[in-house]
Amino acid sequence: MMRIDILTLFPEMFHGVFGESIIKRGVEKKLVEIYTHNIRDYSTDKHRRVDDYPFGGGAGMVMMIEPIANVIEHLRSERVYDEVIFVTPDGIPFKQNKANELSLKKNIIILCGHYKGIDERIRDLFITQEISIGDFILSGGEIAAMTIVDAIVRIIPGVIGDESSALTDSFQNGLLSPPIYTRPANYQGHEVPNILLSGHEKNIANWRFEQQIKKTRERRPDLLEGIDI
Repeated sequence: MMRIDILTLFPEMFHGVFGESIIKRGVEKKLVEIYTHNIRDYSTDKHRRVDDYPFGGGAGMVMMIEPIANVIEHLRSERVYDEVIFVTPDGIPFKQNKANELSLKKNIIILCGHYKGIDERIRDLFITQEISIGDFILSGGEIAAMTIVDAIVRIIPGVIGDESSALTDSFQNGLLSPPIYTRPANYQGHEVPNILLSGHEKNIANWRFEQQIKKTRERRPDLLEGIDI
């Protein structure tokens, strides 16, 4: 079973997201355990303070080293962690291959930042990977952490009933997914491509691959760089 520990100032944010759909299914099947930890609980300050002004001046507040270090050290005293991940705009872009890689891990910690950021020494001493979900700024790392967890959990074998479904999603083979259709075959004159109704598996597979290339070339030509097609 995989275990994911999330360090956050707002653990309540995760309850709704993790209590529904695919993530809930993975937890109920005992394929993944997810725990949230309030960083304030590990502060030694009587007011549970976790931030302070930056040395050298400047706007914003910085998350202090001690509360974060305390929770990480507490967790690491109980088990070995494969990765300690910090979600941050200056991390490496999160892509499907990274989700695939992380889904094979046993235990991971995800740290959600807030304010202006975290004390750099946390990165130096504890963080093994820094991940970004895009070139934009959020109010905190919680939504990014939810995104990463969802992408990981859904591809753990057994979470999705039809495991082949996840393997045909966009980006699994480096391309966008092809168009998909369901009933009715004819909606007000808009018909499903005949090839999909033919029952000829090889021709359908070829058509889908051609459509993947077409869509990727139109929408994300950057994905085709270095691919010999």
